[in-house]
Amino acid sequence: MDTTRRRTNIEKPNAAGRSSEQASGTPSTTAAVPAGEHQHQPKPISKSLLILIALIIGIVFLSFRTRRSGHEHNIVSPFHGVNRDTLDFTADSKKQDAIVAAFKHAWNAYRRDAWGYDDYHPIKRKGENLSSSGGIGYTIVDALDTLHIMGLHDDFAEAREWVANELSFDRDDKYNAFEVTIRVLGGLLSAYHLSQDEIFLEKATDLGERLLAIFNTNSGIPLSFVNLAKREGLPDSDNNGLSSTAEAATLQLEFKYLAHLTDDLTYWKAAEKVMDVIRNAGGMTGLVPIFMRPEQGVFMTSEIRFGSRGDSYYEYLLKQYLQTNRAEPIYREMYDNAMGLMQRDLVKRTPANGVLYVAELHPQYNRETKSMDWKLYPKQDHLVCFLGGSLLLGVTEGKGPFPPEWETLTTSQQRDWMTGEDIIKTCVATYNTATGLSPEIVHFKTSEDKDADSVDWYIKGLDPSNPDVLSFDARYILRPETVESLFLAWRQTGDQKYRDQGWKIFEAIEKYTKVEDGGYTSILNVNSTHTPREDKMETFFLSETLKYLYLLFSDSSVLPLDQYVFNTEAHPLPVFQP
Repeated sequence: MDTTRRRTNIEKPNAAGRSSEQASGTPSTTAAVPAGEHQHQPKPISKSLLILIALIIGIVFLSFRTRRSGHEHNIVSPFHGVNRDTLDFTADSKKQDAIVAAFKHAWNAYRRDAWGYDDYHPIKRKGENLSSSGGIGYTIVDALDTLHIMGLHDDFAEAREWVANELSFDRDDKYNAFEVTIRVLGGLLSAYHLSQDEIFLEKATDLGERLLAIFNTNSGIPLSFVNLAKREGLPDSDNNGLSSTAEAATLQLEFKYLAHLTDDLTYWKAAEKVMDVIRNAGGMTGLVPIFMRPEQGVFMTSEIRFGSRGDSYYEYLLKQYLQTNRAEPIYREMYDNAMGLMQRDLVKRTPANGVLYVAELHPQYNRETKSMDWKLYPKQDHLVCFLGGSLLLGVTEGKGPFPPEWETLTTSQQRDWMTGEDIIKTCVATYNTATGLSPEIVHFKTSEDKDADSVDWYIKGLDPSNPDVLSFDARYILRPETVESLFLAWRQTGDQKYRDQGWKIFEAIEKYTKVEDGGYTSILNVNSTHTPREDKMETFFLSETLKYLYLLFSDSSVLPLDQYVFNTEAHPLPVFQP
């Protein structure tokens, strides 16, 4: 199978999600007759034949209009036989209690060993800050809304006191602006919304003012790092000063909500300028490379993918549209264009069992043609697993009935829904390992592989005969994306299988990542039950993984999808009218 595509630009799909096709005119069936030649008089056409022709033309016209409007209902409903009256969207309190107990096991260990530190190492039982200049609340602030949602009010009150009396952003060091925005700014804003405690908005405003420095470029595309004390944006020296597309376009929910709360449009304008530049640079066409030149405001030829450095760009296209109560339809259009091209160019299936995955496009310079080729790579990060639930949310926009009434959906909506379900199915399948946990990266078999008729996916770099050989791809670092999609799928269908799958993942987390004395760690080989550990408990385990698991077993009235959007760190922010 030739996986190389020669392309000079990214084509824009039409409204039905397919690539635009050049219209061909209908050729004339009557040729001009030269003067002086005998012209035969045509026989008169009967009235009944004229009526028949008119009916045929009318049917063809209506069919054409239906196809153009996207209402082809040729995809079999996945809800056939579902009795909506028997669907149960209520809480499973027993499983919720188990998840709260897991959170407390992690939180109490952090509180005992590392209180106030940014990161926690459960095996060493010690904390560590991102900078020698002091902590910025990575763990505490990232977990605030989880504490509130789970009803851990005493712990929330204690964390609130730390924020009020200890949290400072006057740190003279270099921080990743994207991570600080989604974890700390997002955490403070969510905590403020849930509690209405002004201290959280005060701290969020202080942080937001310091972060504005990253937007001080010629184009408005933000720099990747920030010195919070000096209020200075800094380029990414590891990537030649380039800015990640996902990082540049995953600040908008937080900055727009901060602008809404403070009535300070400075935040809004900074975030919106980024999207203006991306649109002008080609973002309206759909799929975009993962790097930009911040000073010039143009894309750098680089990979196109839904994994690292690409993922949350697409996530926030939809969520920007939903956050402002659909007041900005341009983001819905950008999202639809992107999904259309993704369906056409990146969605693939394995030869053995038709397992669906979302491939990557990598640029390769062709010396013969002196142009860029785009080669498909059958690789999918765990990060891509957010996309399954996101596609379902894109269909319903968080509004019922749940599940959606299939016959009311357009063809492209039906297509997106089925793809979303299949992505979730694939992501759950990657948890079929020795530990029941999914690797960081999986590769899929193509027709070029000798065992493609029997194997769908594998973990690159592992040696089945030697479990001591480790691979970067084989790690599980407590990631949330699959349980995030399971939560969204259950909320929008009521299908018990999604809860069952989430519970199985939780049991594997408990069995293989839990530290007896407190906390949880990453593991380095999901295909070994005797895997070595990495001594770190990621903050997103508290803010995302356990929160989404808890909400998976909550009543559907808790943080309803038509009233909230979750930022990419799972901090719920309310829908508002700008």
